[in-house]
Amino acid sequence: MIPPSQTVHWLFAAGFLMLGLFRLSEAIVGESVWRKRAWRTYLWPALVFAMGVAMWPVMALYTNSAIHMLAHGAWAQVLMVMGAAELGLARGKLSSRWWRLAAPVTMVVSGAAFLLHEQNGWFFARSAFLHHLIGWTLIVTAVIPLLLTFRPRSLALQSAYALVLVALSVMLFSDRDVAEVFGRISPEAGPPHR
Repeated sequence: MIPPSQTVHWLFAAGFLMLGLFRLSEAIVGESVWRKRAWRTYLWPALVFAMGVAMWPVMALYTNSAIHMLAHGAWAQVLMVMGAAELGLARGKLSSRWWRLAAPVTMVVSGAAFLLHEQNGWFFARSAFLHHLIGWTLIVTAVIPLLLTFRPRSLALQSAYALVLVALSVMLFSDRDVAEVFGRISPEAGPPHR
């Protein structure tokens, strides 16, 4: 038996929450303090890469259309590329700051995939609303990691990036398959789940 899709959304929400808390912790204490323990340097990039790997089974098991399979496959690929680039930077194998552009590219591709794979309108059901909201949030806030490429020590940008990840986790935690959005649900969506 395959669990409801909201279970998968909640698992990835937990991953995004951890990513956001890692980034926020690093921003608060500073990079030099954060990296005093070598293993902490690899937390963020390893989790991003692991989330990309975890997206492959989602692509294979939770797809009900070709567009869903393509969207989940795109997420898996860009998360793995971003995680690998961040791991290379953390390890010192990559030195160019241009590798940090993997983060904004990942956010734009992920946002577009969220928008393209949701085939219903904003107010069809809560899951449709959240897919649209998450997609546009990712696309609009991709400017933050883009600016971090040029100003990597900016506390304001680091904190904003972390808070975007936490906000994404809250949005994903709010997802339910069939539930009302703002007290409204399309009659075609089916009975709401409580």
